[in-house]
Order: sequence, then C-alpha cells, then structure tokens
Amino acid sequence: MGSTEGLAEWVRRAASGETSAFSELYRRTRPLVARLMAGFAPLDSDEVEDVIQETFVRAFRALPRLKEAGAFEAWLLSIARNRARTRLERKASLRRLEDDISDPEPETVPALPEALQLERDIEVVRQLISELPDGEEKRTVQLFYIEGELSAREIAEQLGVGKSAVTMRLERFRGRIKRELLRRVLAGRWE
Repeated sequence: MGSTEGLAEWVRRAASGETSAFSELYRRTRPLVARLMAGFAPLDSDEVEDVIQETFVRAFRALPRLKEAGAFEAWLLSIARNRARTRLERKASLRRLEDDISDPEPETVPALPEALQLERDIEVVRQLISELPDGEEKRTVQLFYIEGELSAREIAEQLGVGKSAVTMRLERFRGRIKRELLRRVLAGRWE
C-alpha cells in the first residue's frame, strides 16, 4: 500500500468519524501544511500556528463532504492557502486602520469604541441578510457570513451551482452592505 493510498484510507476512516484517524491525518499532513505556511513570510510564528490549526479544524469539519479521499492533501493545502491569505488581508486591513487612527483628524474619530462599531456593523449585515427574500442568494450569504465555515467553492458544491454564481451573489450582497453602511453613516444613525 503506497503513501497516497494509505493516506486515503485514513481520510475515509476519519470521514466516518474514527477519532484515531483524525490524529493520524494530522500527524502525517501537518509538516506539509507547515512547509506551505513558511512561504507566507509576513505571518509570525503564532499566526502561522493559528492558520495551521484553523486549516485542520475546517478540513476535519468538512471532511464528510470531500468527494475524493485521494484529493485530501491538495484540498487541505487549498484550505491552508485560503486561511493564510485571509489572515494576511485581515492583518493588512488592521495595519491600514491603525495608520488611519494613529493620526486622526478630530472629525473622523468614531463616536463608538471600535469593538462596538464592529458589533454594530455585524448587526447591520445580519439585518440585511434577514431582509433578503428567501432563495438562493439569501442561502448563499447565510452560509458565507453567518455560518462562516465554507469557502465560496464549498458553498457552490453544496448548492449545486458554479463558483462564479456564488461569487456574484456575494459581491452583490457586499455592494448592499457598503451602500447601507454609507447611508447610515451619512444619516448619523449610529447612536
């Protein structure tokens, strides 16, 4: 039995819920994910470790949906790349935000602490999702924003549509969010 076939057997066993199979998959594939993460230089060692853990949590939760056990390594690395990119984007956004905040003009200082502002923004997103008519677009944005466990590709597979349809629905919804947040800011409705 070759290495790939042996790994595929562990994947099948883990997908059926065998606890020891998860440990074995982690032991066998963690070095592969760690090597990939070494290429994401802007991430410090704690962030790399977080991304590795997030990768395995997501992969193990979604394992029953993996159609081909032999594709596990490529699928796992794809999840790891997406998690690392998301982490880098978040880090860059925080850096931009910190730069903006470090020298704020008096009129741009938010009236609410950042954590409360974020909570309000999240509430706006949830409200906008609840206001969508029932259908594919609402289900897509619920899976992506509320449940938050699936990538656009995984949502497409679950809904039986192309990834471009999911991406288009998410972009349309992001446009709604931006317009609504802007409208609220301009209307001064954050109190």
